[in-house]
Amino acid sequence: MTYLTLALGLLLLLAGGEYLVRGAVGMARALGVSPLFIGLTLVGFGTSAPELVASLIAAFRDAPGIAVGNVVGSNIANVALILGVASLVAPLPVPRQAFHRDALALTVATLVAAGIILAGHLSRPLGLAMVALLVAYVSLTYWAERRHPDAESALHEEEAAQYPASPGGLLRPALVTVLALAGVILGARLLVDAAMTLARELGVPDSIIGLTVVAIGTSLPELVVSVVAAARGHGAVAVGNVVGSNIYNALFILGMTATVHPLDVPGRIAGFDVWVLVGVTVLLLAYMLRGARIGRLSGLAFLTLYAAYMARLVH
Repeated sequence: MTYLTLALGLLLLLAGGEYLVRGAVGMARALGVSPLFIGLTLVGFGTSAPELVASLIAAFRDAPGIAVGNVVGSNIANVALILGVASLVAPLPVPRQAFHRDALALTVATLVAAGIILAGHLSRPLGLAMVALLVAYVSLTYWAERRHPDAESALHEEEAAQYPASPGGLLRPALVTVLALAGVILGARLLVDAAMTLARELGVPDSIIGLTVVAIGTSLPELVVSVVAAARGHGAVAVGNVVGSNIYNALFILGMTATVHPLDVPGRIAGFDVWVLVGVTVLLLAYMLRGARIGRLSGLAFLTLYAAYMARLVH
């Protein structure tokens, strides 16, 4: 029964996360919102919605290993697993001029999240500060890119273009959004419940389940978006999706979780997994700053790295 609940939760998160973005983008288009704003905010927030709901539910159920492990594990999976898989579908270009602001934001977001995790406690003031930092970044970026369009603003608009306008005006996408959000909430509840039960049955810390099963499950929407983008020849969008998701996860998901329900960080995450997160982020930044392409050999290396990390967790 635990595995059936787990599978149902994963399915609802995958479908709910995908249609939540579609519905939100459809509503924004019907209201005349610019593609730049859609790509900069709604796409990143929508694909990170499963992480947000799962971490909040886990925090309220006194499972900090799942709440924090979900974010750390998701960001590791986004880079090593999702970019690895996407690059096998098609090599991913990483044009340096399209990522100069996001590279800085990713660096700051990862360092802030890592510093707070190493401190061992997610407090409400720190959570509010993290959310405020994300809001400031998005606002300044939108203002700068609207005034002086460049390669980075074009990439954000291309991210929005992956979700075509839906017929039916505002009503249809609004209904899709509401139903998808309900699916995400239910899927996250089922996933967290099954994860906590699984941790007890296997006799492992809930942080292990959070870093593996929950993290991969909540990252499924990013996987679908990135693989589809790569298959359509929009490799830079696949990379941009991962970068944006990691920024949102590090600042908004951890920040909102701490704001709503402060919690302590499990020692094993602070002692090991956060350093893996820093390591894979540095690896991705090396490609971004050099403007290097993530080819199939690099993708295999990413996947090998992720497999080694998974093996380290379960042993």
